[in-house]
Amino acid sequence: MRVFVALDVPEAVRAALAALSARLKKICTTARWVHLEGVHITLKFIGEVSPEQLERIRQALDQLPGFDSIRLRFAGLGFFPSARRPRVFWAGAEPGPHLAELVAAIEMRLEPLGIAPEKRAFHPHLTLARFESPQSTQALAAAVEALGAPEFGSETFKEFHLYQSVLKRSGAEYTRLVTYPFSREQVS
Repeated sequence: MRVFVALDVPEAVRAALAALSARLKKICTTARWVHLEGVHITLKFIGEVSPEQLERIRQALDQLPGFDSIRLRFAGLGFFPSARRPRVFWAGAEPGPHLAELVAAIEMRLEPLGIAPEKRAFHPHLTLARFESPQSTQALAAAVEALGAPEFGSETFKEFHLYQSVLKRSGAEYTRLVTYPFSREQVS
């Protein structure tokens, strides 16, 4: 089973991104555009786990300390690793102060289970498209530059989720396995 930890993205933000993607798809038809119904902010990609390991992960995440709500502003566009040689086209998520603390706490809880911490710095984003090669991306890069730093909305999060991901030819299919409220008082 392939799993990850994430924040859901509000419908209004997904709708704004879908409208933008629809316009930009016409400019770059060689990209593999993401189905935005399942777009999320990945906090920790875990990967393939056994049912036994999944249960240990569930328990470890349940033992996280309580957190304040986390506010994210969705704004800006960019490319990984760069606009000159893009592999990923993304929309930005500008976090409030508690998101880095949450990510660090998740890493600390999962590391004793043999899940290696991420070596790259955490950069919250929403993947919009992927590229097999940088060919035919110049027009997209020029269009993105002309847009400046568009805003897509904001949200105050009060929970995060453990998801299962099933890879299919039509794209990844996500199933929410567990929801973890930030505040332990929210647990019923």
